[in-house]
Amino acid sequence: MAAKLLYQGHASVRIVTDEGKVIYIDPFMGDGYDLPADLILMTHDHYDHVQDKLITKRNDGCEVIKWTDALLGGSHNSFNLGYVKVDSVEAGYNKNHDASSCVGFILTFSDGVQVYFSGDTSTTPHMTRLESRKLDYAFLCCDGVYNMDVKEASRCAKIIGAKHNIPYHMEPVKDKTGFDMKVAQRFEAPGKIILKPGDELELV
Repeated sequence: MAAKLLYQGHASVRIVTDEGKVIYIDPFMGDGYDLPADLILMTHDHYDHVQDKLITKRNDGCEVIKWTDALLGGSHNSFNLGYVKVDSVEAGYNKNHDASSCVGFILTFSDGVQVYFSGDTSTTPHMTRLESRKLDYAFLCCDGVYNMDVKEASRCAKIIGAKHNIPYHMEPVKDKTGFDMKVAQRFEAPGKIILKPGDELELV
């Protein structure tokens, strides 16, 4: 079996791995917080990424990895948890998000599938090095207000070269919908997948 991803809206994602481990990324919006967490990842400290109070159930040994952990010691750290390896990567590079306090994450599951979550960012120097990783999926923010817009995100997708590319964080948080179909449709990238809040994706 493959890991299953639930897109909850905005930048919020839940993944259940093949081993049954539950991972939440940037909790803030949507449904699906009922499963007990094994791992919680947060890319930076803005309120629309850190509402881990929504996750009321946590398994023994649940780990929380924040941007501060990911950047501890001044470099981008990695965390091998057995069922998943988490590599932190550059994010930020705009007036709203400083690279010294923001990260993206690449998750590598036990079957080798790799998924990149950009976090809140504009184009980063590191993106040119991601192509060599041959990522399976890339989630790219494209709200165009606090981060890069859909045109820049489309350019980044081509630089990164993932097999499948998915737009997320598509609207200003004040909108509260967590999704903008018009922006999603304008996103141009190889293997594009549009996920609406509540949609699930098998990571193969």
